[in-house]
Amino acid sequence: MELIFSQLLDGLSIGSVLLLAATGLAIVFGLMGVINLAHGELMMVGAYVTFVTQNMFKPLGEGVFQLYYFFALFFAFIITGIVGILLERTLIRQLYGRPLETLLATWGVSLVLIQFIRSVSTSMVLGILIAILLGYLSQRFSPAKLKSANFYPYLSGFAWVVASAIGFISINAMTASKMLSKAWFGPRNIDVTAPKWLQGSWGSIAGIELPGIRIFIIILSALLLAFVAWFLTKSVWGLRIRAVTQNRQMSNCLGIPTDSVDSITFGIGSGLAGVAGSAITLLGSVGPNLGAAYIVSCFMVIVLGGVGNLVGTVIASMMLGIIQSIIGSGAILIAFDNIPAGPAAVIEFFATTSMSYVLIFIFIITFLQFKPTGMFPQKGRSVES
Repeated sequence: MELIFSQLLDGLSIGSVLLLAATGLAIVFGLMGVINLAHGELMMVGAYVTFVTQNMFKPLGEGVFQLYYFFALFFAFIITGIVGILLERTLIRQLYGRPLETLLATWGVSLVLIQFIRSVSTSMVLGILIAILLGYLSQRFSPAKLKSANFYPYLSGFAWVVASAIGFISINAMTASKMLSKAWFGPRNIDVTAPKWLQGSWGSIAGIELPGIRIFIIILSALLLAFVAWFLTKSVWGLRIRAVTQNRQMSNCLGIPTDSVDSITFGIGSGLAGVAGSAITLLGSVGPNLGAAYIVSCFMVIVLGGVGNLVGTVIASMMLGIIQSIIGSGAILIAFDNIPAGPAAVIEFFATTSMSYVLIFIFIITFLQFKPTGMFPQKGRSVES
């Protein structure tokens, strides 16, 4: 039974990671009806922000370095939240009510983010900043008469094309310098060193060690879930988000700034993805393809728990984590050696990580035959009509 308890604890930690990853998606997909395939790449951005924060704190001494992870969580939330807001304002806002186009667009964004992390360098960042600055200045200082002209949108688009071309030329010019053209991360995986207070055991229960990292992730998931629940039910902006979710047109008539609500909702969901990516760095190496390993599991959690329902997200995350841990590890066969040959053969067949995912898919498909809307269905923008 000690082995089962150990695997149960491991399953809870896996479920907590899924909960961290899926909470942000539950907000974006559940409340806004946006299928964001770049959610996994936002987690990747959070992981790389943690790596950069670690490197910034290393020269400050061992004592200060032990505190870096708290700053990394904060920076990961803020930076990925800003990325999410920019994504919503520039792309997603144009595609509300068009799920197929949104899916394809966010898939393209995910590919761009992956390649950006692989090849980003000082010259690339400077070139992008030059292009953005020139494009902004062309918009900012355009004469008022010109802005009122019918052809101004085309002229504005042409100005951004010219600014982008100048930025691209600047990048090519700066690649002559090895210092400026050197890639910051490259395609290889990176490693984040956990602070000493997270390493080792935090005690034991019935002779079973409690790994500090696993317990910390469980606590972090619980705290973030409590924050999201409080924000959505008690804060002013949370009430506005719920109002817009239930009836967007009426909320707009009542003076609620629906555009700001959309941006804040997407920003919070993206920020939570960044925190999830930061937590994942504690479990092992991470790389540009981090998002692909979690995005499918996140959507499984959302669909099983009920679109937009936090309670369903928690239950589904823990269920999938425990199934993956106990069945996928083969712990049942070791703990109960007197299982009949037939059931034992079935359990052994699924006793690998890949086959445990197959079992989870079978379970979800079967469950959805009886409850197509998940365990706790909730009315959202996508079904308000």
